[in-house]
Amino acid sequence: MHLLFPPRCLCCGEAVASDFGLCPACWHEADFITDPCCERCGAPLPGAAEDADAGAPLHCDECLAAPPPWDHGRAALRYAGTGRRLVLALKHGDRLDLVKPLAAWMIRAARPLVSPETIVAPVPLHRLRLVTRRYNQSALLARALARGLGLAHAPDLLQRTRATPSQEGRDRDARHANLAGAIAPHPRRGALMQGRPVLLVDDVMTSGATLRAATRACLDAGAVSVSVVVLARVARD
Repeated sequence: MHLLFPPRCLCCGEAVASDFGLCPACWHEADFITDPCCERCGAPLPGAAEDADAGAPLHCDECLAAPPPWDHGRAALRYAGTGRRLVLALKHGDRLDLVKPLAAWMIRAARPLVSPETIVAPVPLHRLRLVTRRYNQSALLARALARGLGLAHAPDLLQRTRATPSQEGRDRDARHANLAGAIAPHPRRGALMQGRPVLLVDDVMTSGATLRAATRACLDAGAVSVSVVVLARVARD
């Protein structure tokens, strides 16, 4: 197979040594998020890895000022360089071959957040957006995560109750207003959350408005806790 289809870089297509790898240039621009990071949103924090084990969980300034409704959050990559290119390739470039390797990175980030009772669910797309895009990249990642972690998966646990304009170009307040009341438990599937922890999966976290709306829907449906994991996180330098 390698004679016919030699391994190529996930991001740029250059030749690499093994399947699902990155070339040196793309690896250099892949800003993986490791400890220390914010316990609530997964944003990278300054300091050494030993700082994360020194005491209480660490939180970024934004989460201290306005704590999100979920309990724990992680991100695999910073949304810049290679991370940004991979997200856009999956989201808009029909690169469904990326789902498996990208989900593997997310699994490493999400493993400390889950228990055997956790149910995994994606952030939903409105049906009109789904027709246009043809697939929900968050749902594909959620399915791969659930399989890799050995957890229950409910792709239709939540639903978009109305189509919302793009979040592009909106400030934080406008993003939250745009999502107000737009996500709700599915009327026939929402009961699965009752008394269980939920892991929400999305491709990118910017302001966190979408994940906040989805988390509130889960808590309203009776989830005991909500954690979030994303492929890439917009974070300040």
